[in-house]
Amino acid sequence: MKKIILAGFTFILCIPFYLPSSAHSEGLSKQQGDAMLQELRTIRVLLQQQQIRNQQGRMPSPAVRPVLRGKVSIKGSPYLGKKRAPLTLVEFTDYQCPYCKRFYDNTFAQLKKVYIDTGKVRFVSRNLPLPFHPFAEGAALAAACAGDQGKKKYWRMRDTLFSHSPALQADKVLGYAKELGLNMKRFNRCVDSKKHLKKIRQDMADARAISITGTPSFLLAKGSGDVVEGEKLVGAQPFAVFDARIKALLNSPK
Repeated sequence: MKKIILAGFTFILCIPFYLPSSAHSEGLSKQQGDAMLQELRTIRVLLQQQQIRNQQGRMPSPAVRPVLRGKVSIKGSPYLGKKRAPLTLVEFTDYQCPYCKRFYDNTFAQLKKVYIDTGKVRFVSRNLPLPFHPFAEGAALAAACAGDQGKKKYWRMRDTLFSHSPALQADKVLGYAKELGLNMKRFNRCVDSKKHLKKIRQDMADARAISITGTPSFLLAKGSGDVVEGEKLVGAQPFAVFDARIKALLNSPK
């Protein structure tokens, strides 16, 4: 009885250490001898295949480079600033995300004052409600439905949602809508029908297409068309990071 170890498995084979040419004369039939030879050939092939796999396993895997640039359509998305601004900053956000709130609290106001209000950057808002935030999608719907009643209503609702980010239950959001003076029948009808859900899902798909899976994430690009291509910025970065990248793009050759 011989044991052959192959890839951590023990095969117990009923074969001799060698098979002499006179096997038939020593009591083995030709059929038995041929079967043993075939079994040995099979084992040899298995060992060769395992050796190749081991060698491949020792080879370093090619480095996976993160996607640092992306291209998205922003047609129909709400924006602040001049439509023909030289730069466009696209935000993918989640109203229930604490890091999105951090960006809103610590960076957005200065970014708006220095670059958006001065006509240098068009700021585009898009949605990426994460699945583990149960109220994020509802909040995104509420903002979009507020936008049906005017551009300013959208941005006021957006501000309110971030200001109350820890409390985005449906009844709370309904109260915020009343405080903003929205037409409540129209607002409720829009929210209940999930009128803007398709657009929100498209935002999510566009984010995934450029390997954006977390929030907040941004795409900073030259140009002011409906399709922009640029570099990604990920996370609640301080104003200094946006300031440096925006200046670099503004000063770069066309």
